[in-house]
Amino acid sequence: MIGSFDVLVATRAGLTAIVGRAAQLAGHPVRLVDPARRRVVRARPDGTLWAASPEPDPSWPSAALGADDAILWLEAARPIGTLQAVVLERAAAAARVVLDRTPTHPRPHDPELLDLVLDAAVAEPDRLACARRLGLPERARAVALHDGTARVLPADHKPSAGTGARELPAGTRAGVGPVATLAELPSSWDAARLALRLTAPGTAADPGPRIVHADTLGSLTLLVRAALADPGPVADVEILTRAAASTPWLLATLDALVTAASLRDAARTLHVHHSTLQDRLVHAESLLGWPLRAPHGRLRLHLALVLRRVLRSAPPDARPAAPHP
Repeated sequence: MIGSFDVLVATRAGLTAIVGRAAQLAGHPVRLVDPARRRVVRARPDGTLWAASPEPDPSWPSAALGADDAILWLEAARPIGTLQAVVLERAAAAARVVLDRTPTHPRPHDPELLDLVLDAAVAEPDRLACARRLGLPERARAVALHDGTARVLPADHKPSAGTGARELPAGTRAGVGPVATLAELPSSWDAARLALRLTAPGTAADPGPRIVHADTLGSLTLLVRAALADPGPVADVEILTRAAASTPWLLATLDALVTAASLRDAARTLHVHHSTLQDRLVHAESLLGWPLRAPHGRLRLHLALVLRRVLRSAPPDARPAAPHP
């Protein structure tokens, strides 16, 4: 139990995660009230967030969180057991760490407020209030970064691999959600995290796009969700993996085949002669066991490459962090 709060602190978890974990461990609702930052975070015993009810009952057990009159409340009648007392103490210590690094007047990139904006479990009025405190535009898109953080960009910002640091740092892997209203940002965030699973480093050993836009995936989202729901072995992916282990050029060549408009364009992408590409495809077909120059064979290959990325990608469970100014 103590270790779980230490992990939350070490991973820079937000107040919602701390309050939710405390409620789970204590078996009672837990509420954090921070008047200075105008924040109330409340969680049910199952860890889910819900809107705060009327003022806390002064008879509930509580722990002060330092300056600014912030208090952590355990919504339970006194006396409480030793377990609940320890949970309250440890959760309060973890919450103090978060509040110490959270300014009283939020900056436009306050990660704690963005955590609430992108969390569908938070009541809509609370999410909207946090979004306005952050100064987010009325229409925006969520972006899930491979390091586990997030950004919120204005609707007219559509980052791509070639854009500059104004939107995303160079070399970033990111899933970009569709444009949404402030109330719909949790849905954009979910779509962004799904798109993130289709990104790749973009190297010869692991080719693929570094930035994927959820609103371009169409029916591929069904494939991704199915693969995540049942991440068992996929025969075509296993064939690809075995073939790539013995043929260094294979994955880059196959990725160029399914993304280029023609074989000649694929050859130009790979910087090889057209005849060299043809020879490679003959060899690749012998390794994979299905045709690659026929439409149905390229479709099968495309789906296999997509599934390979989904099953290989294990980005951190992207959690909200800083929206871009």
